[in-house]
Amino acid sequence: MLSENMEKALNKQINAELYSSYLYLSMAAYFHSTGLDGFANWMRAQAKEEDVHAMKIFDYVNERGAHVVLAEIEGPKTKWNSAVEVFEETLSHEQKVTALINGLVDLAKKESDHATDNFLQWFVAEQVEEEASAGEVLNKVKMVGEKGHGLYMLDKELGARVFTPPAGEE
Repeated sequence: MLSENMEKALNKQINAELYSSYLYLSMAAYFHSTGLDGFANWMRAQAKEEDVHAMKIFDYVNERGAHVVLAEIEGPKTKWNSAVEVFEETLSHEQKVTALINGLVDLAKKESDHATDNFLQWFVAEQVEEEASAGEVLNKVKMVGEKGHGLYMLDKELGARVFTPPAGEE
């Protein structure tokens, strides 16, 4: 059984993961409107990944005999000035999510909730990957610039991303 504090914290994280999905869909729409369909594809795949994260926590809360309480999802930003700005925000957002996950781990440890601590370790590792991925694309966008052949090639590269759900999450 989850403590009341942990139940509330995990429900907040479900909302945060759904917001992340919503944010990345908004970024996909922005990229589509600028003709960067490969960038839009990358963001759509990212949004799907965030949905999986939300559902993973959703299922865990239910498995522990607690109640999922869905809250309103804040509307995301809809306009950016450049691909660099989008990926700077993406990296910053992933760092924020990392801090949220770390806070959940701290709470689990404080409450000696070993099962939740164990469950959250997957997210700890996942956030390392999320930050690295966002940082890699940000560095590439900065390297190639906002126009020209480099951006075209990067758009093609990002367009090749295919979302693959983690094993058992299909």
